[in-house]
Amino acid sequence: MTRSLFTRLLALFALLAVLGGCTNPDDLDRAPVDLGDFKLGHDVVVAPNLTKGPASRDASKEEWIASMKAAIDERFRRYDGDRFYHIAASVEGYVLAVPGVPVVASPKSALIINVTVWDDAAGKKLNEEPEQITVVETISGNTILGSGLTQSKEVQMRNLSRNAAKLIQNWMVREMHAKKWFGGPTPKAVRARARPETAPAATPEEDG
Repeated sequence: MTRSLFTRLLALFALLAVLGGCTNPDDLDRAPVDLGDFKLGHDVVVAPNLTKGPASRDASKEEWIASMKAAIDERFRRYDGDRFYHIAASVEGYVLAVPGVPVVASPKSALIINVTVWDDAAGKKLNEEPEQITVVETISGNTILGSGLTQSKEVQMRNLSRNAAKLIQNWMVREMHAKKWFGGPTPKAVRARARPETAPAATPEEDG
């Protein structure tokens, strides 16, 4: 465990009792947001430096790898672009909330992952430095008192993994617009975001 990751996990733990998540991954029943020519090739998930945060339930590397792979597949296999890209994720640290005193002391669950995207045809990374993403569980009626009180470890992991996949997607969309990843946004998507032109006023002749 690196000192920086340990420090970040401690800071997360200090904040999770009062912070709530705002990520909403429940959009899989809608059409996926534009990702240009993206099509998922391989999703590679590893956990060589997995660190458990304080006051957390235990979860193995194998469990996290399976959970993250399922969430990435669920979100990104929907895309049917023209080029293959690979997503590589490393699970770095986590907190799976344990039962505590409701509201005041019940911590929230969290996850830290590093993500890299590869262009298959070019055989290279799109981001040289991994993108580090911090994930917090979504607050709902079931988690407002702390998910350790109301959810099993498996449910906590699934929710965090689905939130992580959504945040990966958000990051990839930002990079597509900023750096033209995946060929940039499709013309249709660009048109949809463009401000509609104001129709010219009718000439007297046209008014008849």
